[in-house]
Amino acid sequence: MSTDVKTRNQELIQEVLAAYPEKSAKKRAKHLNVYEEGKPDCGVKSNIKSLPGVMTVRGCAYAGSKGVVWGPIKDMVHISHGPVGCGQYSWASRRNYFIGVTGVNAFGTMQFTSDFQEKDIVFGGDKKLDKVMDEIEELFPLNNGISVQSECPIGLIGDDIEAVSKKKAKQIDKTIVPVRCEGFRGVSQSLGHHIANDAVRDFVLDKADGKASEFVSTPYDVAIIGDYNIGGDAWSSRILLEEMGLRVIAQWSGDGTLKEMEATPKAKLNLIHCYRSMNYVCRHMEEKFGIPWHEYNFFGPTKIAESLRAIAALFDDTIKENAERVIAKYQPLVDSVIAKFKPRLEGKTVMLYVGGLRPRHVVGAYEDLGMEIAGTGYEFGHGDDYQRTTHYVKDGTLIYDDVTEFELEKFVEAVKPDLVGSGIKEKYVFQKMGLPFRQMHSWDYSGPYHGYDGFAIFARDMDMAISSPVWGLTKAPWKK
Repeated sequence: MSTDVKTRNQELIQEVLAAYPEKSAKKRAKHLNVYEEGKPDCGVKSNIKSLPGVMTVRGCAYAGSKGVVWGPIKDMVHISHGPVGCGQYSWASRRNYFIGVTGVNAFGTMQFTSDFQEKDIVFGGDKKLDKVMDEIEELFPLNNGISVQSECPIGLIGDDIEAVSKKKAKQIDKTIVPVRCEGFRGVSQSLGHHIANDAVRDFVLDKADGKASEFVSTPYDVAIIGDYNIGGDAWSSRILLEEMGLRVIAQWSGDGTLKEMEATPKAKLNLIHCYRSMNYVCRHMEEKFGIPWHEYNFFGPTKIAESLRAIAALFDDTIKENAERVIAKYQPLVDSVIAKFKPRLEGKTVMLYVGGLRPRHVVGAYEDLGMEIAGTGYEFGHGDDYQRTTHYVKDGTLIYDDVTEFELEKFVEAVKPDLVGSGIKEKYVFQKMGLPFRQMHSWDYSGPYHGYDGFAIFARDMDMAISSPVWGLTKAPWKK
């Protein structure tokens, strides 16, 4: 980026901070920066409690466990234990596609809650939880296990979900996992990911010995970890891995099963897509089972090819040759997509603000289309996320961690990007401003975006958003 843009971004940060009280400005200044090329990280503080009184789009620990890690495991029933008020994640789910018959052997779109009432808060909900598990077993006997996703009141009143889970697991002879993911824990949903990973470790992986005894290993066994199959993403990734000769023995949690999780310690390599949500359990498997792990990126042809070659390098020459064949096979598709959409999108600017891996992983896909990233940031990123981001962004890129709604709106007004990619909470604000927007958490009901086939859909969707004539026909309500 030019020196002028870099200076403008630095001045923009100071201008936005000037609107805060002195104490708040001092705290928020640590989370905003302009990336300097060659630096080992993005120069921002992260994973710190949000400022009271500002609008943050972060979720809670319960959302991180129920909504991200455990919820997509399709053959288990996941109980939202507490009041029905946590309906964001007890009544709805992300677009975690799965194969199965809902209500028979798959429960991904079904929602179960213990529906706490006032008397449960006063007298405790252990008996109610016991009864809920009995009802689940009677109504849905083909479930392969249960997880108990605790909401805030559970931790506050001290319900012993561990004791109830242990008792019922013996009674029905199934895996029952108590997850202490009360929403008040930690500073964001990130701790919920960590707690959920620890629960997978303690109640699934460390007890998996013997449960996968019939499993026959091959030298090419891999597991896909941290892909939630949004719009079919994991399926697109799996196709490429299997075409290059690898055998995917487990895929979780998108379209995942308890049996696949139990088989994961048999893998020769864990392939992690969402580093932020699943690196903890991958590190555990490396320490306990000696399974190496590798972070890969299947957004856009440049990063897909890099990742396929990096994965193949961990295997023999046969896999390396197969990887090159796979890349060559899809090159005509890549060429046709770029030929069609790059002339329409080249030079367009994008500002991103998303969770998980997307603030960095999707950068390459935009750049394959000739687009430029003007700013990016994480909702709940940690320091190592911002270190990894340096491999993707260019000098002068605006960086914002846990950005407030006020900051993001002011940044977008000043930078005037051609496209904003963020979450559902931001979507309608920017559309009312007359700005093209793509929902980069669940692909705006489109997808998949992973893999070569996904890149074609990604390119079409970005062009559709930017090139729509509607933006020239509307004005922000406050500008009329």
